Amino acid sequence: MAARENGYLPLRDYALLGDCHGAALVGRDGAVDWFCPGRFDAQPVCWALLDAAKGARFTIAPSGPFESERAYLDGTNILCTTFTIPNGRVTLTDFLPVRSATGTDQPFVDLEAPGWLVRMVEAHDGPCDLELNFDPGVCAFDSEAGDPPDMRLFWQDAAGTEWESSILSLAAGEQRAFILAPATADVEVPNAQAEALLRETMEFWRTWSAASHYNGRYHAAVARSALALKALTYAPTGAIVAAPTTSLPEDLGGERNWDYRYSWLRDSAFVLQALGGLGYETEAGRYCEFIGSCCVQTLPDLRILYGIAENSLTKERWLTYLSGYAGSKPVRVGNAATGQTQLDIYGEIADWALAYCALGGPIDGTLSDLLEGIADHVARVWKEPDQSIWEIRGAPRQFVHGKAMAWVALDRATRLLGARPEWCRERDKLSDTLNAHAHDGDRGGFLQTISDGGMDAALLLLPMLDLPFSEKDLDDTVRGVERALRDGDYVMRYSLEHTDDGLNGEEGAFLICSFWLVDALLCTGRADEARDLFERLLGQANDVGLYAEEIDPATHAFLGNFPQAFTHLALINSAINLDLHERLGVNALKGTHADRIERSISLSIHAAPRLRSAPRNETEAGDQT
Repeated sequence: MAARENGYLPLRDYALLGDCHGAALVGRDGAVDWFCPGRFDAQPVCWALLDAAKGARFTIAPSGPFESERAYLDGTNILCTTFTIPNGRVTLTDFLPVRSATGTDQPFVDLEAPGWLVRMVEAHDGPCDLELNFDPGVCAFDSEAGDPPDMRLFWQDAAGTEWESSILSLAAGEQRAFILAPATADVEVPNAQAEALLRETMEFWRTWSAASHYNGRYHAAVARSALALKALTYAPTGAIVAAPTTSLPEDLGGERNWDYRYSWLRDSAFVLQALGGLGYETEAGRYCEFIGSCCVQTLPDLRILYGIAENSLTKERWLTYLSGYAGSKPVRVGNAATGQTQLDIYGEIADWALAYCALGGPIDGTLSDLLEGIADHVARVWKEPDQSIWEIRGAPRQFVHGKAMAWVALDRATRLLGARPEWCRERDKLSDTLNAHAHDGDRGGFLQTISDGGMDAALLLLPMLDLPFSEKDLDDTVRGVERALRDGDYVMRYSLEHTDDGLNGEEGAFLICSFWLVDALLCTGRADEARDLFERLLGQANDVGLYAEEIDPATHAFLGNFPQAFTHLALINSAINLDLHERLGVNALKGTHADRIERSISLSIHAAPRLRSAPRNETEAGDQT
């Protein structure tokens, strides 16, 4: 087990707890260093993850030397850590309680989650002394956001304490339960209440897991990724956060630290492919409702990201009084990318709409107006530069991926609403512009931009979009990305040597790009390489099957926010694509995300799900600040 360095654990040593409202991260050493109850974007109760000296932490661990190993209880997001000590073992079971609301007809959407953290310990084989420490920290996490949550620690020896530090002696076979909950919580018999909550939470997660229709060879990895995605879903709205954390660094000690506790439009088609492909039509439908409600607020402009609920605050601020994870400053709350221009998001929403219809969703007035607004806007602005899918904070440029997604926006609108002269004319101009640059690479293929070169891992997405490019140009592009950006099994987003992203320092390889490479290899006739790469990537998850945003190619250390929904989405989709290729051949990968969704559904035991329409007005959508 890795030791703490200056108070910080490696990111690989954390596991996620979730209740479809908020989230917590638990270290291998029994410390809860992050806990946002109730809402992912709320003020955290535990936040030593971002300042080991000042931050709040809740620790339960043996008081002497120990080794630990851990695993989620099968089919759940309930974590069991086993501490081995000289005279025996101690198990620590951690979870955020959740259950289906009584009498609901949507048991996995209408949830009861009190925002409590439950920790249960049991000594085995012999007596054990445990260190119990609940330290609320020396200051508020976000002093500008109002008072922090008023939480108490409930256990059999205390009615509810604001602070606790003690040594507990447990006899062999003895159990204790600890509940961190709001001061007003009705916690009277912690041990009995914890046992009941454990049963309910276990039933919820196992019932949900059993609903998956995935029957491919990578069941364990897909199931764990699906559970992580469900845990990162904000049940009241259907939003999925990019990650439950903020400001975990892409460059240790550097400034590349972002708040990911929001929902990104770029994820939309990937979410629908993953959830639809696994048979989770309820979650897919709720996510579609959320996406639609967000988009109707700001047409013809679309935001890069949206808050997870009404009155979400996305404006970026720096918490300068916090030291940051391992000294990585600044700690950010909010994300300034919400104000950027990114051309690709219009294509991603139009591609989402096509996938939505493939899953049985209706083209009602709201969706029709949305698609019209997108296509009309793209037809006017596609020649303008943007910040790209990577939210580059340097000067805008003419990114090939953005232009390709602009083509997708016009193409999908035409497929769904019919051919309109302006859309077809501008789509053809886009095709001509892109194809004129299809041989810019030193051995053919596209480069990052249509004006000043560079290379971009987003180009790996091109073979999956049914674009008007030749197979040779796509193959040349994939090989060009590999030459420029691949480092073993990992792929960098872009070359910092050729891309001024407006930031100092370096960054790790983006794990999602490695899964994109799997898909690109499949689509360009290199199936054996694709499967071998995928199976090696499965080995780079941490011990409980989770992935961060990035990885250090040299040390395999995790970097960036954790766990990262986008990485787990990519894993699921690559597994589905590998299954399609294995069972139907290379032609099964042709076409759009919608085509692959329909094929994956045809291979499963369930019929195509029927999705509900998106909200029809701004009132249903809620405000985004």
